[in-house]
Amino acid sequence: MPFISKTERQSDYSSFNSSCPIVIDNGASYFRIGWAGENDPRVIFRNIVQRPRHKTTGETVTVVGDHNPALLKYFDCTRSGPRSAFESNVVYQFEIMEYILDFGFDRLGADQSQIDHPILITECACNPVQSRGKMAELLFESYGVPSIAFGVDAAFSYKYNQKLGICNDTGLAISSGFTTTHVIPFINGEPVYEACCRTNVGGYHVTDYLKQLLSLKYPHHISKLTWERVEELKMEHCYVAADYASEVQVFQRGHMEAEEKTRCWQLPWTPSPAEEPPSEEEIARKAALKEKQSQRLREMAEAKRSSKINELENELKGLEFLLEELKNIEDDEVVLFLASRGYTSKREVESAFAKVTQSLRKAKGEQVPSEEKVDASAAEKYYLIDIPDDELSAEQLKEKRRQVFLKSTTEARQRAKQKRLEEELEKEKEKKLEEQKRLENPERYLEQLRAKYKELLEKLDQRKRLKTNGNHSNGNNNVSGGVGRGERLNAAQRERMRLLTTAAFDRGKGEDTFGQRDEDWQLYKLMSRENDDDDDDKPDQDEAELTRISSRLQEIDPTFFPGSESGASATEAPRFHPLTKEDFQIILGVERFRCPEVLFNPNFIGIDQSGLDEMVGVSLRRLPTWGLGLEDKMTSSILVTGGSCLYPGMAERLEAGIGMIRPCGTPIKVVRATDPIMDAWRGASAYASAMQFPQQTFSRMDYYEKGEDWLRRYMFRYRV
Repeated sequence: MPFISKTERQSDYSSFNSSCPIVIDNGASYFRIGWAGENDPRVIFRNIVQRPRHKTTGETVTVVGDHNPALLKYFDCTRSGPRSAFESNVVYQFEIMEYILDFGFDRLGADQSQIDHPILITECACNPVQSRGKMAELLFESYGVPSIAFGVDAAFSYKYNQKLGICNDTGLAISSGFTTTHVIPFINGEPVYEACCRTNVGGYHVTDYLKQLLSLKYPHHISKLTWERVEELKMEHCYVAADYASEVQVFQRGHMEAEEKTRCWQLPWTPSPAEEPPSEEEIARKAALKEKQSQRLREMAEAKRSSKINELENELKGLEFLLEELKNIEDDEVVLFLASRGYTSKREVESAFAKVTQSLRKAKGEQVPSEEKVDASAAEKYYLIDIPDDELSAEQLKEKRRQVFLKSTTEARQRAKQKRLEEELEKEKEKKLEEQKRLENPERYLEQLRAKYKELLEKLDQRKRLKTNGNHSNGNNNVSGGVGRGERLNAAQRERMRLLTTAAFDRGKGEDTFGQRDEDWQLYKLMSRENDDDDDDKPDQDEAELTRISSRLQEIDPTFFPGSESGASATEAPRFHPLTKEDFQIILGVERFRCPEVLFNPNFIGIDQSGLDEMVGVSLRRLPTWGLGLEDKMTSSILVTGGSCLYPGMAERLEAGIGMIRPCGTPIKVVRATDPIMDAWRGASAYASAMQFPQQTFSRMDYYEKGEDWLRRYMFRYRV
């Protein structure tokens, strides 16, 4: 588990003497600051800076170290992500470094304007002089530090564990940090920087690789896979495989051993509440409400019906009164009288009277004979049909032709309507028969329905294949392996081809006189599409029947999906299922050892550099030839330190890897630091509390007199 940051402000800064040094472990991941001689640092926080903007006021704030998600919800962090002052374990952004130092000194309880304590600060091996000079300039100019000393974190960790008896005076230190990994040889307690080796792979790359793999594996949970959460998963579950290839084969075979090595991370999940059946009181309340609404609708319908009956009765009385008046009016005045009332003829008034009477009887619920309605409407509309043409004028003949056309179309519509009604009745009858069969034997009915569905589906697929067959043929060779064009034609199409061939053969000799005789045009009638059989209509009927059977199967069989009966050519539709606890689980299998493997094989993530075991061989080859047996002393005391050496199996894997590049019988001993994360600060704290520490520092006066170039010759001695 990653350690918890400590950012509480200290209150005892003034109680320390000005000669007591301040120890800073300036790592690429965490910043640790405290007093010399103590066992633990006072303040620990993430070595990052973020400058979000407030969503309401637009003010920019500076957040150093770990942030509080509850507070950052009020800020817009999309335009300003976390930034680090490091690039491959080297400080190069000193504006960000100044924010971090300000925050560190403030949490320690110091006045940032003047730091009157010596400072021992860590750096990476072979740190560039430009970076060291800028750091010295920042501490001297901005904080007024009296003196500074620079030391390598891995060297402090090695010396601290050497005092504890874990490693020897001569050996190797493998420091795997956040972004880089160093191998530093030690001879008689002093590091040999000429033989050290470095690769740009560390814990950051392992975490980033694990985050990528899990995001690809669980894209629907990508919002839950934050950097902090993936970091915790890495520290809890990842390990280094003794043999990577063998470990992969274990997971490929899926043995019980692979299941035992698989870990599960359960995401927050709340089961959907079970639907409880409504109580009797709820059912009674809903029934009463429904009855009340129904009663209201019935009252509204009755009121509307009464209003309509009153309107129709008033209209009927008006028409009766109009017909009574027509009896007392002479024939030559009827037209003018009706025109003043909005009518053109007495027949129109009688037709309106008949319509209102039928509407009134229908509104009152009385039965209206359909024959009477048809006869009345026919007598009204088509009164000129039965009159001979010689008794009609030109206008009446035109009207008679219009009435004949209207009558024929009306009768055709009625016949079509009657036919549709009969078809619907027939379908309803067939549906009732099918339902009866289903109730008698549901299993047999379902089996027959599935068989019919499969038969129609295969029939349509065969027809489609025949239509598209031969599209990729070349010459006479049918590449697709199907039938020829003649075999794909139906009977009508083959008949048309025969007629065309015959006509061309008969007319091919001599002058072309086709079309001059009347019987030649009979060929077009024979070739017309209207003479085709009903094969072209069958696909539509089959598709409609297939759709009907498919919908029927979906109604009675919840396990059926369209296309599931067509074999391997169809794709089964995804089935919806309610989300369960298993849907919110992150399974860590091969990722547990695949991600730390990048420390030994950086090419997994596209970095063309050496792994940890190869770096040891490179560093040993760079050693000066100071005597026989030096390399054996180095390999017999190998200390691994840094946050990336906490994986289980790291020491065993290093011993196996180094043994493969060293001669047989070479003594190899790999040990881990007592606390790989904190030993660098503790070693620096112990060194700063020694009497010889002031001799290893250089003061502000030396910096002003000798300048930055003096730092090139600065060499920190670790033997005290």
